[in-house]
Amino acid sequence: MNVLYFAWVRERIGLPREEVDSTAETVSDLVDELVAREDRYAAAFADRSALRVAIDQELSDFDAPLKGAREVAFFPPMTGG
Repeated sequence: MNVLYFAWVRERIGLPREEVDSTAETVSDLVDELVAREDRYAAAFADRSALRVAIDQELSDFDAPLKGAREVAFFPPMTGG
């Protein structure tokens, strides 16, 4: 699946996107797999409450199933202004 990172998440990981082979059943499982990879992922996902997630461009949550997902995006909450 294609995993996209935006704003400070991208800065901490050092990539805007990557193709990930995963056996994760939920977004949270995917994050656990990523965090186990390297410290930069651990830094990016240290506070999951400070992140939002979208599956196939639909806002979702970390308990959402990934079955059939083609794209997962992680980003900080958006603010108006």
